[in-house]
Amino acid sequence: MTELCHLNEALDKNAANYVSLSPLSFIKRAAAVYPDKAALIYNDTRYSWRQTYARCCRLASMLRQFGIGRGDTVAVLLPNVPAMYEAHFGVPMAGAVLNAINIRLDPEAVAFILDHSRARVLLADPEYADVIESALARLDGPAPIVINVSDPSQGDERWLGELEYEALLAEQPDQEDWTLPADEWDAIALGYTSGTTGNPKGVVSHHRGAYLNAVSNVLSWSLLRDVVYLWTLPMFHCNGWCFPWTLAAIGGTSVCLRRVDPERILELIRQHTVSHYCGAPIVHRMIADAAQASAEPFDHPVSGLIAGAAPPASVLEQMETLGIDLTHVYGLTETYGPATVCAKQTDWDEYPSSERVRLNGRQGVAYPLEEGVAVMDAITMTPVPADGETVGEIMFRGNIVMKGYLRNETATREAFAGGWFHSGDLAVVEPDGYIKIRDRLKDVIISGGENISSLEVEEVIQRHSDVELAAVVAMADDTWGEVPAAFVQLRPGSQLSETGLIAFCRDNISRFKAPKKVIFGPLPTTSTGKIQKYVLRQYLQTRASA
Repeated sequence: MTELCHLNEALDKNAANYVSLSPLSFIKRAAAVYPDKAALIYNDTRYSWRQTYARCCRLASMLRQFGIGRGDTVAVLLPNVPAMYEAHFGVPMAGAVLNAINIRLDPEAVAFILDHSRARVLLADPEYADVIESALARLDGPAPIVINVSDPSQGDERWLGELEYEALLAEQPDQEDWTLPADEWDAIALGYTSGTTGNPKGVVSHHRGAYLNAVSNVLSWSLLRDVVYLWTLPMFHCNGWCFPWTLAAIGGTSVCLRRVDPERILELIRQHTVSHYCGAPIVHRMIADAAQASAEPFDHPVSGLIAGAAPPASVLEQMETLGIDLTHVYGLTETYGPATVCAKQTDWDEYPSSERVRLNGRQGVAYPLEEGVAVMDAITMTPVPADGETVGEIMFRGNIVMKGYLRNETATREAFAGGWFHSGDLAVVEPDGYIKIRDRLKDVIISGGENISSLEVEEVIQRHSDVELAAVVAMADDTWGEVPAAFVQLRPGSQLSETGLIAFCRDNISRFKAPKKVIFGPLPTTSTGKIQKYVLRQYLQTRASA
């Protein structure tokens, strides 16, 4: 023991044996090892790894010209186009933090994020000019510099200002002028999650975690260098589950997709021999329906990752019939995207289809480089037994957990209570050690892979003068997995209709957050006036099974 301590004291870190872990290393290697291989494909545009690396270096140089440096926030409001991929490298190359904003958000939410993140630059697609212009008008603090990312495929565009992405890149020197962060704990990205309150929380992730989860993707999905990956998953969603960095690590090819269109997806899969893609259950269902309608099966293997609400059995069965190999993963923005995987066992192939669907629909086991995943009693902080019955909260521990919530010490402290990250999801552990979610501790509705705050929707509903009380819960939906359902108690004499209230919500909140069903009547409450949401959920379940 004495000698061990002596060795630990004598052998120190130095430039030869220690380098900060950062996914920026991946793209430098990809450019050196696969210089002429296609890195990005978008319509008729193709960039090799050498070209992509050079463009990322130019982006970093351009940002530095605007005074961007270590710890500054650069926001992007972009679909899955090459500039969005490049931002995942160019922004941190400048030492800055990437804040990829959900393109479906309304101006009020975008304004809050820009203010709270103190974004200094915003890379913006002209398609969202109206939303951005309205958001900028609502800002309390300084407005970011807006750089338009023009897309010739979109025809006429309305720019905000005169700065344009490609023109600015062209002005930069073609040279490598960046270094890895001195500290791998430095922030690399900032992502906002709605949680259960109207104002979202800013999740700060670091270079080390991004590096490790990018490699975890490789290990859990057995990815090779010939991967052709289709961007059906938004890169704004948990930084595309770290796949921008994963693709660089293996020198794979990204096929960019501006919007989810099932016919276009089938075309691209066949045209580019796409081998992998990710998405929420709705995306997989759309692909399956379109493939069945075309009656043209794929002539090569295709694999997909599915996450969000538990995938409907019908989706898994459809995919199995089509020969698409689906793997179920689970995670949160706070865990860099996927943090567990339903790792498939060889003997599962011998089971009937219905049993395979059940087994593959679970949240599974820890991701390869996630140190710890457990289902715990949130009070005693002890693991629940693996009996498939005892419910606990899913918790995470390890290097693939966020740094914390930006400027929110209370929420950060609560999230890390007891030395574990509390997911807020309730689950059981089955006898084989696999996790299965049973319910959500918090009332987050996951619709098509997007989080919807029930409290945020309730607040909008209660703005209506005819509404006395409102509660919003998740309602099962074959297409989206879950959608908001509103239970509303009207003021005496009101003639407000379901159609009228839904239209009101759509005028005051992002359309995907508006309730899809409204049920009028007195709401069940406790003696203290708290709405009993579990009664409302039971009502929906009974109604669905009737």
